Amino acid sequence: MSQVQHRILLVDDEPNLRKVLGALLKQLGFEVHAENDGAAALARVRAAPPGTFDVVITDLRMPNLDGMGLLKALQVHEPGLPVILLTAHGSIDSAVEAVKLGAFDYLEKPFDKDQIHQIVQKAITTRERSGPSIQPSPPPGEITDPCAAAGMVGRSPSMQAIREIVGTVAASPSTVLIAGESGTGKELVARALHLGSARRSQPFIKVNCAAIPGGLVESELFGHERGAFTGAVSTRAGRFELADGGTLFLDEVSEIPKEIQVKLLRAIQESEFERVGGVKTLHVNVRLIAATNRNLEELIRDGQFREDLYYRLNVVPIHLPALRERLEDLPFLVSHFVQRCNERLGKTVQGLTPAALAALERYPWPGNIRELENLMERMVLFASGPLIDEDDLPDAYAGEAGASAPSAAESSTRLAEPGDRQIRLPLSSLGQDLKEAVKAGSRLVEEALIREALAKTDGNVTRSARALGISRRSLQSKMKELGLRESPDEGGPKGPPPQPAS
Repeated sequence: MSQVQHRILLVDDEPNLRKVLGALLKQLGFEVHAENDGAAALARVRAAPPGTFDVVITDLRMPNLDGMGLLKALQVHEPGLPVILLTAHGSIDSAVEAVKLGAFDYLEKPFDKDQIHQIVQKAITTRERSGPSIQPSPPPGEITDPCAAAGMVGRSPSMQAIREIVGTVAASPSTVLIAGESGTGKELVARALHLGSARRSQPFIKVNCAAIPGGLVESELFGHERGAFTGAVSTRAGRFELADGGTLFLDEVSEIPKEIQVKLLRAIQESEFERVGGVKTLHVNVRLIAATNRNLEELIRDGQFREDLYYRLNVVPIHLPALRERLEDLPFLVSHFVQRCNERLGKTVQGLTPAALAALERYPWPGNIRELENLMERMVLFASGPLIDEDDLPDAYAGEAGASAPSAAESSTRLAEPGDRQIRLPLSSLGQDLKEAVKAGSRLVEEALIREALAKTDGNVTRSARALGISRRSLQSKMKELGLRESPDEGGPKGPPPQPAS
């Protein structure tokens, strides 16, 4: 069991159910807090700091404030908090409707221990990684700038072109395929397309196809009937069904197994499908948006992706540029993220100095906007003054380290330079391992990796730092901490000492 217990807020007006389900959740390793109605639960969440509770599990039918009312109130007070509905067999339709309105999922009575653990853990993981998979929609009404409403930032020519495409396409029912590297903001574009459409008051449902085990993709997309397979203890609606009337966003669509792609193609073309294990054909009205960071045409040539599905998805293509291709937007993005972090962390950072901003402009940004957002959160959190200076930046981003940092593509193919004795030290090996060791606080592993890099480069600090993915200055500092001496020169160890005269 993890040392950090995730907190569950359990809400039900039946004392016996609170006792039984609460005990079961505690057995699964969760910290459980219970309330007997929605009003008391809402008051408890409002009184606690944001993020106190990881998941809310609530009964659908309760006095004072029912589960649906609690769901809507929590969406306003703490939008990222996952809500799981408890429902009896006769009220499944109400639970499905609640999921359409933003609930994370529902649990059907009687409960199955494995099912509870799976759904609750999935809700926690989803929130920690990327927020809720079903995002609450804004109230009806015209949105003059859906890109701004979705959180898109940028004034570069490439972003202006994307804004024009969104403005033209949003109101149509056409399928859109968004391509671009990881971290470029594909989900924001999908959200903008939804907000600019007449479906804005209906569900916007996101599915990360890469995060679903291959054997569960069909069930996740199309749902399943009770008893359809081992573990299917109740009937469950799929994401297509939950998105009826709204927008379905399939992120990392390239990861859908090829055997499921046929059924996906039919669902897109005919707007109909059957649940796993079911015979009834369900009809839906869904606007589909897909995204990928891989080249689908190459996957087609390799036999990993269906060509007919690709052409069905690629009705309106949108390509998002990498951050290094739109550096004129960097100051606006930095300002945006600093402001957001100030609000969330209770800080008053004004921004970056010109030297710090110039250093960031020299960095190649392999992680794109997501990497920038994470960096700004770290900088704001630890800022000791009103401005973040170049010296405050991590070594990888500051000074010459940022200018010489290899791109993601370069890191995976080359670390040796001419004259490096053709030593190959892939960053994906030593560099990634070092990052994980530092993150985990493992000093022993960190020291072992540094020693390994130095051994493989004959003690050359420059090449060792390159292999570890850190700056030379940072490596020298770590070597000093570990009591490792730097080679007298950068040419590696010298030849054997002269033999004494006989």
